[in-house]
Amino acid sequence: MPDPTPAARSLSLAIDGADSRQVNEAARDFVEKLTFATADEILAMLREILAEDWMALPPWARNLAYRLACLQRPDDPQLLREAAADLLCFGPDWDTFAEDLKRRAEELE
Repeated sequence: MPDPTPAARSLSLAIDGADSRQVNEAARDFVEKLTFATADEILAMLREILAEDWMALPPWARNLAYRLACLQRPDDPQLLREAAADLLCFGPDWDTFAEDLKRRAEELE
């Protein structure tokens, strides 16, 4: 299975100082690896990368990663809460989605 962690690390580094072509290539590689990763691989990547640098990944990358993990595990209340908490960290744009995730987690328990 594809490990998205190296691609996430490359994306983070590219955003920090590469030209737009390198950023685009890193983003494309990240999305490709993430698309075919399991929920376990996605969560391991998020936890490792964010433990090293909480702002290493841009919000769009975090949102996509959590979204794909939640789609693979729609009945995992812990994951739904974790995704909701991450959404709430980046402004009011995603607050309604975060509240929906928290509500679904409560319903599952």
